Amino acid sequence: MPLIPEEPQIHESVPGPRATPAAGRTAPTPRPVPGPGPRPAPPRGAPASSVRPGKPGPAAPPRGPVAAPPAQRTNSPQPPAGEPGIAAGAQLQLIPAPADGAVDAADEAVDLLLDSGRAPGEILVLTTGETHPWAAHELSFGEASYWAQHNAADDVFYADAAAERATGRPVVVVAVNGGSDEVTAKALPAAMARAGTLLVVCGDPQRINAVLGANA
Repeated sequence: MPLIPEEPQIHESVPGPRATPAAGRTAPTPRPVPGPGPRPAPPRGAPASSVRPGKPGPAAPPRGPVAAPPAQRTNSPQPPAGEPGIAAGAQLQLIPAPADGAVDAADEAVDLLLDSGRAPGEILVLTTGETHPWAAHELSFGEASYWAQHNAADDVFYADAAAERATGRPVVVVAVNGGSDEVTAKALPAAMARAGTLLVVCGDPQRINAVLGANA
């Protein structure tokens, strides 16, 4: 089904991707989602205790099982529960990005997910075009070592969208950074099937909608 681009956001109660452009990128990065605004100043004469304090406590640890925030109901387009290849209950989010900026957008999305409390092992990142630099580096040491990291499931894993050995995780991030329309048309439904609770697609909305519409 066609995706309807909205204000870029990740339904994990976190702000959207940062708007700092990558070096050499010609297209603008996605606009950040407005986060919670600054707390209003207390009425004149009101005691300071009437203002709600900020959220205390240290940042979430980078490793180890971390309880994921509960899913939220939003107005974002939701995949029909009965459509084949779509995980029931998984949220779908499209982050507009050009093909040459899709990987950067996906990396920013991963950072935001980790900041929100997602455990690294809950996230799978897929690319439809050129291999993600992390995956290319790890594959240089051999496929056995590369897939051993996948099986350990204790860190974010990066793979080609066509890699059948990449199993599902609670969160799947897809960077539509190239590849033919046929590759994209196969990659998106496969990513939907892998996503347990959240699917984030980073790419050109017009192309994604055209590909999905042609294969509906």
